[in-house]
Amino acid sequence: MLLDRDRCLLLLVDFQERLLPALAGGESALGNAERLLTAARRLGLPARATEQYPKGLGVTDARLRGELDPGEILEKTHFNAAREGSVADAVAATRRRTLVLAGAEAHVCVLQTALGFQSQGYAVAVVADATASRTAENAQLGLGRMRRAGVEIVSTEMALFEWIGQAATPEFRDLLPLIK
Repeated sequence: MLLDRDRCLLLLVDFQERLLPALAGGESALGNAERLLTAARRLGLPARATEQYPKGLGVTDARLRGELDPGEILEKTHFNAAREGSVADAVAATRRRTLVLAGAEAHVCVLQTALGFQSQGYAVAVVADATASRTAENAQLGLGRMRRAGVEIVSTEMALFEWIGQAATPEFRDLLPLIK
C-alpha cells in the first residue's frame, strides 16, 4: 500500500508534555511528528491528535499544539482510540480511510489504536521513527506485533515522499527542507 495523500489522515497519538521526557527516543519521535504535521498541513491532509488523560499526562506538546486547531485535539481515556467515541467520530468525519499514526507509546496506545482502526476496516500505517515507548525494547515489540497483524510500518521519509508523489512540483520544492 502506498500512502495516497487524498486518502490519508494523520493521527498523532499522545505526544504529551509529561510523557515525552520518559520516552526512549521521544525527542526524535516528536521531531519527526512535527515534520509529518507540517507536510500534512501544506499538502491539505487532515490531522488529529489524541491526549490520554491530560490531567495526568499533560497536554499535547506545544510544538504540535501550535499547528493544530483546538477541535483537532481529542481527549481520551481508552488506550485504543478507536474505542473512544469522540475520536472514532472525528476520524470518520474526515472520510479518509487510510490512517497514518505516530505517537506514544508504541506498545500500548499506538498498538491498540492501530489494531482498533484496522478492525474497523481502515488501512493503517505507523511511522516507526515518529513513534516511541519508555523502552526501546517495548517500542520494537509493539512495532513487530503491528507488522505481523498487517499494519504497514513506514518511516517519516517514506510517508513524505509518498504524499508528495513526484519531483519537479511546487509541493516537492516546498517540502524538500523537511527531507534534507
